[in-house]
Amino acid sequence: MNPQLANWLLARTPEYTKHPEDKMTDQDFTLNTGHKIPALGLGTWQSEAGQVKTAVAHALKSGYRHIDAAFVYGNENEVGEGLKEALSAGVKREDIFVTSKLWCTYHRRTEECLDESLKRLGLDYVDLYLMHWPVPMNPNGNHPLQPKHPDGSRDLDTEWSHTDTWKGMEKLLKTGKTRAIGVSNYSVKFLEELLPHCSVVPAANQIENHPYLPQQEISDFCKEKGILVEAYSPLGSTGSPLFDEEGVQEVAKKHNVGPGTVLLSYQVSKGHVVLAKSVTPSRIEENRNILKLESSDIEALDNISKTKGTTRYVWPPFGVKLGFPDKD
Repeated sequence: MNPQLANWLLARTPEYTKHPEDKMTDQDFTLNTGHKIPALGLGTWQSEAGQVKTAVAHALKSGYRHIDAAFVYGNENEVGEGLKEALSAGVKREDIFVTSKLWCTYHRRTEECLDESLKRLGLDYVDLYLMHWPVPMNPNGNHPLQPKHPDGSRDLDTEWSHTDTWKGMEKLLKTGKTRAIGVSNYSVKFLEELLPHCSVVPAANQIENHPYLPQQEISDFCKEKGILVEAYSPLGSTGSPLFDEEGVQEVAKKHNVGPGTVLLSYQVSKGHVVLAKSVTPSRIEENRNILKLESSDIEALDNISKTKGTTRYVWPPFGVKLGFPDKD
């Protein structure tokens, strides 16, 4: 190749390609169970009906090996169809990491909820099963998912505790229907309540996490206890509000990548699993371009919330204090 042309191509090449050692596309982490979990997962929350099957199948065919699902998302049948298509195309089940979650009205019926998810997914087991929220709801209320009192407030199961639920979660490990168990949306307060009652320490804690809400306290606590943090809503929320944030754009410009790449890479560079939701094939592929950010990049992104304040986008009105300092 002409040296002048080679230099021009190099100058036009994104940083993660110029320095392949900085690319973290196929990075994985090790859970406290010893199992590996891919650092990048396809999120399926709020994906529109009729698009989930194609998104899951395309993700797996294009290199993803981690799919995040949940009973309450209402689309596990489509997730299962996408898994089936990918398996038919040669992707091996043992190479795919699948997560599902126990919903609040099933806190007394952990295996029943898992069985329903497995049926919808078309699987014999999931790799990780999470307690979706530490909030038991009335299993015999006026709605199977969102039971409410006449005044509109949530109908909670006040005679049951999330620590009781965890005992049921631990029993699931003996069934072979899940290989690991964990929690989701847990603050330090709730983990401090839970851990003294654990025979099995949660393998993961899935929380909202992005530069507007880095949640350093819970992240540090989880690291100390050997609990892997998984970040959902890494772009901030629907519409990706962080794309226009000046601090994010500066890091993106520095590395010659898009803001989405920066926000996903921010999580993996901090040692978090990141869940990227998309149903657009090109975006699904683009989201695989994870790079290792420098410590100065991470510090710059962390500082956004210190100067702009924190913003939490996911906050169901349970009517119970969950111990998150920015909301309680």
